[in-house]
Amino acid sequence: MLITAQLYAQTCCSGGVPLSNNLGLPNEGKGSFIVGLNYDYNHLNTLNAGTERLDDDSRLRNTNSILLNAGYAINERLSVEALFTWVNQTRTIRQFGNENFTETRGIGDAVFLIKYAFPELFGTGTIWSVGLGTKAPLGKSDLTSAEGFQLTADLQPGSGAWDVLGWSSVSKKLGFRPSATASGSITYRLTGSNSSYLNNTSVYEFGNVLQLNMGYTDQFLLFNALFNPGLVLKYRKAFADEINGSDLPNTGGQWVFVRPELAVQLAKNLKVQTRLEIPVYSEVTGTQLTPTIRFTAGISYTFTKNNITLVN
Repeated sequence: MLITAQLYAQTCCSGGVPLSNNLGLPNEGKGSFIVGLNYDYNHLNTLNAGTERLDDDSRLRNTNSILLNAGYAINERLSVEALFTWVNQTRTIRQFGNENFTETRGIGDAVFLIKYAFPELFGTGTIWSVGLGTKAPLGKSDLTSAEGFQLTADLQPGSGAWDVLGWSSVSKKLGFRPSATASGSITYRLTGSNSSYLNNTSVYEFGNVLQLNMGYTDQFLLFNALFNPGLVLKYRKAFADEINGSDLPNTGGQWVFVRPELAVQLAKNLKVQTRLEIPVYSEVTGTQLTPTIRFTAGISYTFTKNNITLVN
């Protein structure tokens, strides 16, 4: 019985909607409007105790997310963007010959961000951008199981809380190869609390999250299409979740990922992009299910002022 309780207590800090991964749409000039649609698949089948990988595949989680991005440039420096989500999560636990399967789906939380760019601030070919925004709790956070029990917070489509987000990025064209760009970004999410957790009996707060990215991208022309390959090194730190002001066991940790990317400019305003995220280091608090692999693919279209004039 003790083993059963311990297994069900194991939680996950990296199974939800990838909000921070999909922020930072480019500013394509005054009046431009970008819309993008992405599919994200996150597969978690690795059980860790601290940094040690356990020989245990009794737990499996999959998260499938549909992400809708939209960004508008007020001018060459000031822009706004929004991210809307739909999420499907499944969890499978196998033990003692039995299998427990749980699935949730629905609209997830949304992000709204305002950004300001400082071109050439650190020299020729550099752009530094800063942003401030919020995560709005549009998704449900009180879904119940088939037996009528409210599901844990990590399986809910929404968090039930307002968060504050800070974002910054910097990029620089590299002199030795004009088509190449080095870039970095930082995102910090200061989480709010859900005071209606477990039918208004508890207060739940996800841990704050810090994310750092460093990347290199290049471009080349092939078959009349512009290819942009890239490689990103990502660091993510999640602090422990809290329930009623106390740290929740088996939550929090830090991860390092390698993320190869490829974007293809099919037409002047049409782009497709894919990326694969592979964990190379995981250190979790306690025992947790941690990411095994993540894949994202999508398409985006940019409406410029000329496009809009033609349509009108």
